[in-house]
Amino acid sequence: MAQESSQGWHGARSHRVVVIVDENSNPFELGCATEVFGLRRPELGRELYDFRLCSPEPRTLMRDGFFTLTGVAGLEAAEEADTLIVPNRPDTEVPRRPAVLDAVRRAHARGARLVGFCSGAFTLAEAGVLDGRRATAHWQWAQDFRARFPSVRLEPDVLFVDDGDILTAAGSAAALDLGLHVVRRDYGAEVANAVSRRLVFAAHREGGQRQFVERPMPDLPDESLAPVLAWAQERLDAPLTVADLAARAAVSPATLHRRFQAQLGTTPLTWLTRERLALACRLIERGEARFEVVARRSGIGSAAHLRALMRRETGITPSAYRSRFGPGVK
Repeated sequence: MAQESSQGWHGARSHRVVVIVDENSNPFELGCATEVFGLRRPELGRELYDFRLCSPEPRTLMRDGFFTLTGVAGLEAAEEADTLIVPNRPDTEVPRRPAVLDAVRRAHARGARLVGFCSGAFTLAEAGVLDGRRATAHWQWAQDFRARFPSVRLEPDVLFVDDGDILTAAGSAAALDLGLHVVRRDYGAEVANAVSRRLVFAAHREGGQRQFVERPMPDLPDESLAPVLAWAQERLDAPLTVADLAARAAVSPATLHRRFQAQLGTTPLTWLTRERLALACRLIERGEARFEVVARRSGIGSAAHLRALMRRETGITPSAYRSRFGPGVK
């Protein structure tokens, strides 16, 4: 598999993302990493990441022998990673190669960001970098993970965990959720939304993996919330209430609450607030400097409420967000 370095179009080296691929690694998560971090972005006018693959062996047999990966860099490429994505594979009970674990430890020691998709949390935990840290893993492996790594603070109900310099995703598809979150953290919501549109994947999925834990099917499954969500997203600047959403869905507020919890893992008010905040972030990224206007157009109300909401949800003020992700920021 040939690789091409995605150097930034303006000469400076882009943030380097390196994926370690090991024997029996999952192809899907490798594909997710490639889609999010490895593709050229001509629609954005710049390259976001310098993307590399590496492996401890010249030939790597992928999961269940589906195919063999060749032609990638050796494990030494991990030494140059700004973000290192660690191997994930279905045989979680098999110890990882010492050389791979050492590469993970060295990357962590020099300050690289570490990412584990699905069972990649086992790799990180086996390397010892998750001790005392927050992480998640696929719900099917939660009990086993806790038994093997009791010092890790496992959060089994979420799609991903961002613990600063170590991030973990719960399952295969959650690799896309976490990948887009990383892009959002690095470049802001506007760029992450552009990447998600190209993927034809939601920029932010509400709720957590508890939505996907096996349970008996209800006799009468709830109708999809998609129509009322789309309707509300077109009217975020209006004084929408939960009662308005319920009326649009032709159900009672209590029924709407149950549907939101079942389908999205959150409440209607929390969903509405997060959608408004996401719109406010996009307006700031597009250059709207008047925070009163941002607050009004996103339905948040006042600049004071916008400041309080952004600080609570993102940890930074609107001014700091503009400095980090506003127009002209490279």
